[in-house]
Amino acid sequence: METKRSWEQFKGQTRLPKFAIPKRYDLFLKPDLSACTFSGTVQVSLNIIEDTKFLVLNALEIVIQEVRFTDSNNQTYRSCDVVLEGDDEILVLVFNELLNIGEGVLWIEFSAALNEHLIGFYKCTYMDGGVKKNMAATQFEAVEARRCFPCWDEPALKATFKITLDVPSDLTALSNMPIADENLEGNIRTVYFEESPIMSTYLVAVVVGAFDYIEEMTADGIKVRAYCPVGKSDKGKFALDVAVKSLDIFAKYFSTPFPLPKLDMVAVPEFAGGAMENHGLITYRENELLYDELLSSAARKQRLVIVVSHEVAHHWFGNLVTMEWWTHLWLNEGFATWVSYMATDIIFPEWKIWTQFLKLTTYGLRVDALEQSHPIEVEVHHARSILEVADDISYNKGSAVIRMLQGYLGDHMFQKSLSSYIKRYAGKNAKTEDLWSILSEESGVQVNSMMEAWTKQKGYPVISVKSRDNILEFEQSQFLSSGLHDDRIWTVPITLSIGSYDRLKTLPLETRFGELDISEFVHSSDENSSSFKEKNEENCDEHLWVKVNIDQSGFYRVEYEDKLAARLRKAVEGNYLSEIDKFGILDDAYALCMACKQSLSLLLSLMDAYRKELDFVVLLKLIDVCYKVVQISVDAIPDLVNELKQFFMNLLLFSSEKSGWESISGESHLSALLRGEVLLALSTFGHDNTHKEAIRRFQAFLDDRNTPLLSADTKRAAYIAVMMNTSTTNRNGFESLLNVYKEANTVQEKEQVLCSIASCPDPNIVLEVLNFMLSDEVRDQDATYVLAGISLEGGEVAWRWLKENWELISNKYGGDGMLIHHLIQRVITLFCSNEKADEIEAFFESRKRPSFDMNLRQAIEQVRIKARWVENIRHEQPLRDLIKHLAHKK
Repeated sequence: METKRSWEQFKGQTRLPKFAIPKRYDLFLKPDLSACTFSGTVQVSLNIIEDTKFLVLNALEIVIQEVRFTDSNNQTYRSCDVVLEGDDEILVLVFNELLNIGEGVLWIEFSAALNEHLIGFYKCTYMDGGVKKNMAATQFEAVEARRCFPCWDEPALKATFKITLDVPSDLTALSNMPIADENLEGNIRTVYFEESPIMSTYLVAVVVGAFDYIEEMTADGIKVRAYCPVGKSDKGKFALDVAVKSLDIFAKYFSTPFPLPKLDMVAVPEFAGGAMENHGLITYRENELLYDELLSSAARKQRLVIVVSHEVAHHWFGNLVTMEWWTHLWLNEGFATWVSYMATDIIFPEWKIWTQFLKLTTYGLRVDALEQSHPIEVEVHHARSILEVADDISYNKGSAVIRMLQGYLGDHMFQKSLSSYIKRYAGKNAKTEDLWSILSEESGVQVNSMMEAWTKQKGYPVISVKSRDNILEFEQSQFLSSGLHDDRIWTVPITLSIGSYDRLKTLPLETRFGELDISEFVHSSDENSSSFKEKNEENCDEHLWVKVNIDQSGFYRVEYEDKLAARLRKAVEGNYLSEIDKFGILDDAYALCMACKQSLSLLLSLMDAYRKELDFVVLLKLIDVCYKVVQISVDAIPDLVNELKQFFMNLLLFSSEKSGWESISGESHLSALLRGEVLLALSTFGHDNTHKEAIRRFQAFLDDRNTPLLSADTKRAAYIAVMMNTSTTNRNGFESLLNVYKEANTVQEKEQVLCSIASCPDPNIVLEVLNFMLSDEVRDQDATYVLAGISLEGGEVAWRWLKENWELISNKYGGDGMLIHHLIQRVITLFCSNEKADEIEAFFESRKRPSFDMNLRQAIEQVRIKARWVENIRHEQPLRDLIKHLAHKK
């Protein structure tokens, strides 16, 4: 009883007690792919830093067979009690005698199941000659290494790792380091890997499966390989080329060589995320690594480049220099995201990828405008709650704030500072303050005082701009989509142009109010004229547009008074603004409208100014706003939805006629992206001619899978048209599309179908698709594709399906994993009423789990925000006449 009471002191603690510090792991694993189990031993070299009768480390869902500890005097101690505390995910080893300060070795024998939830050491399947076979892979971030072997599973407790695997002789074995030696005995091959540099447990990786590979060498002599499904190694060539170029870019940018002798990239057939930056062994979903010139869309090609360079970048930001605790996760993700766009821009400058960085900023702004948001740097008390903060805030707001800081300090100073940071903390752990300290040292700017508000408090400001007698007046307040705000203040690096990009001004707004005299930009032929003031005002109205937040470099919204907004609308119509600024004006206007700070009438009038738009990133934002306005209008003004769709189709017809259905030899990457998005939007809105042409081309595709009439970029538009013309009584298109999915032997084809089949307006078909998603014919990881395409008409049936199948769904997708997060969020956010929000809240009250509390709260808040917006739209008097006018305007 006394022993039990003594080990209970470790329950409920935020971090592991520091009785001992691991220095080296000697890990042996033997997976049994038939039985879906594994066994192993781990030998941990420790420094005992405090006399203790306890060793406390992490373990979860592991069976411990034997434990012993040997000290530096070669005296062996056996534990008198072994306690696996499941709630706290700790393993407490109790000894009768004191383990004294000094070095020692802990040896543990253990076993466990290869789970089916794509976490820890897990089982996944692949096809071999029509036969389904098992393989094994690991996914340890954030806190899943403890499912594979007992360890000190915290990022600051770095150690070296020497890994040995027993695997079937016909399979490939991969780990973080190159193979040092192999030994074959019967049909089992023992593979010994070189000892790794010091690293965190979440970066340890093992993959056992059937692969082919191709390889290249970097200029610095690093061997890089892409491991692909057997017979498909050529599909890894593009990603391999990107990885090699990225390695050279980052080694030069950070003035620090790649820290390992090799880099392997492996396409894992089942993988919960997109990719994982394990040190020296990056794991990917197959469709994030494999590229097919004929079957991969331009959008998929672009994403592949960003994902590969993101994971490679982590080898500096994350793997070499690691956050001290999960509180500082944004240091990993924000910087890797930002620098991946930098690398992509260097490799493919013609893509103008920084214009598309705006999408990340927008995602961050959207989530951070919620009351249920959180700071970039949020105190994580329990490691598993990292799932709550690994979202658009750490990734997208983090990267946007970094870009804002880069612009403030200048490119050269920023790069120099980052190089110093990497060198100083290489092989170590760092906090946010450590980075600010080095940036301040190098630049002479007090970065910490400026950045504290951006990283330690949630939210961001909206800057209200007014013009009075050639004085621009600024006021900042917190922006929330709910319409609320508080008294928080940020140091905001205001940038603006006045009538021309040659007239640039900057203003550090450090208080609530600020102003700027722009009289130097107002010209008159006769300043002594009695009508001087009148002429000034006329000149301002016609020519002096004011655009605040140039190139959207700052993380804030801008709200213009009516006359300034009108000038900007004319500037958009006259094509006087850059594509980035046109994007920003529309994005801010939409956000303000959703927050009920501006009317829908004003938003629609602004959208009308984009009729002749051809820039891809601007059209992407225009289409996104169209989708969201249609969704809200179904509840707010249902009798006008068709006319609203007609207006939106009219907005897109100009660009559609320019791009057509078929690619043109030598056309740009952005042209291919544009074609796919515009046709997809027209198909989604029900454009009759687009549907007819789409179905004609789809039929040609059914007759000949290699037809040039349906490219990878236009397939989804065709599939959507097929599903929108599908019903319970007319199932031919749906059945044909299912056959395309079942016959496809590439991940690219399967993804395109899955993204489309839930878009049917017939709720009965949507229900059938959701049940199909739960079948063995759809891999668990691919459920996210189906969920992303659920039609508005299918929302109610999807919610009913979710409730009725909750236990099955929860068990299938791992209870509280990321797939569950995506499923819940997608289904919930289809709704726009407080009554539905109440119903959702009540349902999950007894079912929600701590790891997705925040995601659930955010989703419900979004429903309530839209409910408020619906009521606001219903009371807009001039709206109906405006929509009818715009719908018939040519």
